[in-house]
Amino acid sequence: MKEEMLALILAGGQGTRLGALTSSIAKPAVQFGGRYRIIDFALSNCVNSGIKNVGVITQYEPLKLNAHVGNGSAWGLDGIDSGVTILQPYSATEGNKWFEGTSHAIFQNMSYIDKLDPEYVLILSGDHIYKMDYDDMLSVHKDSHATLTVAVMDVPLDEASRFGIMNTDTSNRIIEFEEKPEHPKSTKASMGIYIFNWKELRQILANGEKNQVDMSDFGKNVIPAYLDSGEPVYAYEFSGYWKDVGTIESLHEANMAYISPDNELDSRDRSWKIYSHNEFAPPNFISETAQVRDSLVVDGAIVAGSVKHSIISTNVQVHESAVIEDAFIMTNCVIESGAVIKNAIIGEGTRIGANVEIIGTEKEIAVVGYKEVVGVENEDS
Repeated sequence: MKEEMLALILAGGQGTRLGALTSSIAKPAVQFGGRYRIIDFALSNCVNSGIKNVGVITQYEPLKLNAHVGNGSAWGLDGIDSGVTILQPYSATEGNKWFEGTSHAIFQNMSYIDKLDPEYVLILSGDHIYKMDYDDMLSVHKDSHATLTVAVMDVPLDEASRFGIMNTDTSNRIIEFEEKPEHPKSTKASMGIYIFNWKELRQILANGEKNQVDMSDFGKNVIPAYLDSGEPVYAYEFSGYWKDVGTIESLHEANMAYISPDNELDSRDRSWKIYSHNEFAPPNFISETAQVRDSLVVDGAIVAGSVKHSIISTNVQVHESAVIEDAFIMTNCVIESGAVIKNAIIGEGTRIGANVEIIGTEKEIAVVGYKEVVGVENEDS
């Protein structure tokens, strides 16, 4: 049966700006909010938008990400007519199929897309925190008779030079694309979310390969090619919450904002749930010596120290007299007695020894990477 719209999540990026947090896992697998990983938001948006089949394109350090996504059951993507497929580089008779750019990753997975035979393909990034109804975007795409629709959001003029900017006419048709312009003509920034008519995109990518024309990147190559050829390319304006958590500071800021019960992400909205693959854990335990204020404490956590405006993830141990403020502590961490952690992110599986101080500032967040051991003389103790 022909698929109306297939979603493809680009989840192979290294995320170098997250430093130690992505030294051994892909950026979309980085944790968020105590019980999620960043890719959960794109996957949940797909399910809530009625998309039944999703391809997750991975490359850099995919083991943790692959295990998390699994067969898609956590998102209900394990039915007879639905599924999630992990798409990784592979070897073939004509050579290795490494992904050299965003659109090149789509080209290398043409056989998967052709098998599902979609009318439209939805291209997503796996490393943003947001909620969006892609069905609304598809309706705009159809109504405007576009061959490509780009999701955009309004940004302050003094920040527009950091983004790819879409200049549009009065009908919202994109007439010009500027990559990080020094003097932007508009404030409509690309969100890296695209809906293509598959037949047109397939032909452009195939022709680029045949004629040895570089079509490896959507922003640098494909979108300009659509505009140059006169294809109807339109903008879809999004006004909800969207956060690029590509830096330590932005990831910390988003997590700290998430603590509030009325956070902008509106995570308590039962009509648009954020699903995730979570490990089973016992109820959390707050001891008589603990002081916990304005914080999120997830299942399996044991807290005996002081926690203020922080996120304590699954199975974290905070020992007596430890102090945690304005910090995001990822799963399975151990914070020993007397340790002080402020304005920081502690990567999952990390052990912070007794009386160790990890203190950042609002402008420069302290970070400890994945499964590190800090200040512990005898790791087995």
